[in-house]
Amino acid sequence: MTHVQIAPSILSANFAALGLDIAAVERGGADLIHIDVMDGHFVPNITIGPPVVRAIKRIATRPLDVHLMIEEPDRYVRDFVDAGANMLSVHVEVVPHLHRTIALIKSRGIKAGAVLNPSTPVAALEEIAADLDFVLVMSVNPGFGGQTFIPHSFDKVRRVRALLSAAGTSAPIEVDGGVGPGNAAALVAAGATILVAGHSIFGTPDAEQATRALRAAALGQP
Repeated sequence: MTHVQIAPSILSANFAALGLDIAAVERGGADLIHIDVMDGHFVPNITIGPPVVRAIKRIATRPLDVHLMIEEPDRYVRDFVDAGANMLSVHVEVVPHLHRTIALIKSRGIKAGAVLNPSTPVAALEEIAADLDFVLVMSVNPGFGGQTFIPHSFDKVRRVRALLSAAGTSAPIEVDGGVGPGNAAALVAAGATILVAGHSIFGTPDAEQATRALRAAALGQP
């Protein structure tokens, strides 16, 4: 059976009760806590920085998957690692020296990933594929939660999987954007094993149950 990891995105959580929301998804079996960091430059929104990540680290029992949607991520790698990130991903669109940035993250002892926006070709990863710990495929345009899934993302996941396999790596593929029970199984079939979900979990009355339901759907269980 495919090992699928569920990564609830706190972008859709209630920030006034963040600890309670995180506890709920952890009870529901969340494997990771996904944290979207936005700077208002690379994406048209501003979210949180290292102090909030540090606060989450104190109460979360699952690894923190920190997604940097920011310009000049190299300047902030150390801060987010020190704050408690276990996984750190950067966008290929903003990093001129991706190999160096990935090496910098890995040198801090955590997992390093590269992120592809919907319009960014899979080939952008060709020279770096063997060095990546994971790849994050954006299935919406980054910046806001609750967006509609872009259908060609299924094929993109398949092509990323083929590229990684050709490079001799079994690094997992993560998908972020519009993920829910309706498309989870198809994403897993395409080759994704980490599913980021915000609105489909925190936008429901019961985040704990929604986390369980997403895993069941991803594994094709009723």
